[in-house]
Amino acid sequence: MEATGGLYICSVLLILTEVSSEYIHIPSLVHHGIEGKHLLLSVETHFSLDEAEIQGTWSHTRPSGTRTTLVTFTKDNAITDMMYRNRLLFRVPNISLLIQKLNTDDEGEYHLSLHIEFHNRTGLVNRERTVRVTVDVPVSTPVLEKSPSNAVVEDKANVTWTCSVERGTRVVFQWLRDNVALTPSDRYQFSQDNSTLFISPVRKEDKGTYRCLASNAVSQGRNSRAVELNVYYGPYNLEVNSVQGLRTGEVFTINPGELVFFECQADSNPPNSYVWISKNRNTTQIITEGPRLEVRSYRLAQAEEYLCRAFNNVTQKQDEAQFTLVVASLGTGKEKHTQEGSSLSPLAVIIVCSFFVIGCMLLFFLKRTCHPKRVLMSIYNRPFSEQKRPHRSGHEDAKEDFGIYEFVSIPGKMESAQASCRSLARLESIQDMHTTIYDVIRHVPETPSHSLLT
Repeated sequence: MEATGGLYICSVLLILTEVSSEYIHIPSLVHHGIEGKHLLLSVETHFSLDEAEIQGTWSHTRPSGTRTTLVTFTKDNAITDMMYRNRLLFRVPNISLLIQKLNTDDEGEYHLSLHIEFHNRTGLVNRERTVRVTVDVPVSTPVLEKSPSNAVVEDKANVTWTCSVERGTRVVFQWLRDNVALTPSDRYQFSQDNSTLFISPVRKEDKGTYRCLASNAVSQGRNSRAVELNVYYGPYNLEVNSVQGLRTGEVFTINPGELVFFECQADSNPPNSYVWISKNRNTTQIITEGPRLEVRSYRLAQAEEYLCRAFNNVTQKQDEAQFTLVVASLGTGKEKHTQEGSSLSPLAVIIVCSFFVIGCMLLFFLKRTCHPKRVLMSIYNRPFSEQKRPHRSGHEDAKEDFGIYEFVSIPGKMESAQASCRSLARLESIQDMHTTIYDVIRHVPETPSHSLLT
């Protein structure tokens, strides 16, 4: 436990020693200065100047390698090189250096060498730091140019874009098309400084709005004006469509006498010129020109082939779309709705189902109410003695009893005088029940004996 505590105390002392050894600190080791502006090379001291004596120098090394001592200083005095006396500001005891009115000759590395001698210690403490300084000119608004300046034809022309600035050093260029950054590819080539974009060959997908951005270390990206690239292309994706009739693949079916309009469309710049051609028995005939065709047929089961031809007068390219027109009765249009994939609305489905259920219920109740077997059940429900009792009409004269009679025969034995509701249910399930109808022709006998025999 004691060993662990001792190790912790040593670690803290070591950290404190390292912090105390950082006698000077420079917040930024790289400075991007603007031409004509001041630049301060700030230095922070982490010790008391009253407890030590200091001596140091600021020197400048240019990109060419030439080194010049700018300032030699102590705690009380400073000596500045005569060549930089009007452009450098150094105030003791602060050891920071201010460069006034920067120019491109001030670029390079600035080296600080400092020697410290503390009053209560022996020996010197030496510290050295190097700061890199760049001097840039702010970027002006870039100018974008295109060659050729007019529209170009795809696969036949190349385009060169140039982005330039009037002012600015170490400018970085970036290219955008429709606000999307462009990168090198097989057809997109950039110059070494990225100020030129070469497109070869131009294609349809290259059309759009182009801009370039210019920036450097002291300027944020500045946009050029937008320039449109117009590309002549096509025709592509030629299609023939119609909102009437029934379409199956490349076959259109219409009702006899129906007026049908066909639209021919293709992706093209500039717009295509369209020609409609009728093909019949290996012969072709130009019907009309333009993107729309009007057809009215009065012949039943007629099949004709048509062709739409699109031609681009600038690109000298053309495309064709062929279709067959069949004249046939489509009936109520059920097939058309099936083909188009349309479906009934949920409300219509609910209404139809409701009517179907109600109809089934009505049929069921009518069948239960008006079923022919109801007569049999009414007879079966009467007492057996009443069923066997001979029926008399009340007329003593037999002549009045002539007519049509219905005799009903029910097989099986009656076990009870009156059938219960349960028996009636079984009665309906009897499969061998028969009804026999006898027709008696009513006539007037010629003689009393003949009438009696009848």
